[in-house]
Amino acid sequence: MDVTLLYFEGCPHWKIASERLNVLTLERTDVTVKHQLVETPEQADHFGFLGSPSIQVGGVDVFAEPGSQVGLTCRRYLTPDGYAGAPTLEQLREVFSDA
Repeated sequence: MDVTLLYFEGCPHWKIASERLNVLTLERTDVTVKHQLVETPEQADHFGFLGSPSIQVGGVDVFAEPGSQVGLTCRRYLTPDGYAGAPTLEQLREVFSDA
């Protein structure tokens, strides 16, 4: 499964998401992760970037919510402990088991 982690440098949460995705690659040999830096509004439009960090499988944002908008912003994820800057490891495992 090809996973893309989209991010921009101004948002620190992408590093947490990257660490959690690295754990998954150790657990699942079928997962490969590519990092995609997004630097301009045009790139955000091109990649369908819904904020940093965004996680896509096959070009589809696996955590997209209705009404999400493309843009160079930090993103928030609803986790069992409230809002956070990245999905939990368990949320990632669940999404990838469904993909």
